[in-house]
Amino acid sequence: MIVEHALLVGISKSFGLFYLIALSVAVVIYAMWPSNKKRFDDAAQSIFRDEAGPWR
Repeated sequence: MIVEHALLVGISKSFGLFYLIALSVAVVIYAMWPSNKKRFDDAAQSIFRDEAGPWR
């Protein structure tokens, strides 16, 4: 059986597509997980806490 280049390219593109979709879903689930809310809120507010005031 001879495996053609076009078949291998199609398989690798399909695998890559599903891999990236799964990775994106995992990142969104991690970002929306309820136990991470405090961590992300603290990170969002840290820029304001660390500021010493206007530079002179």
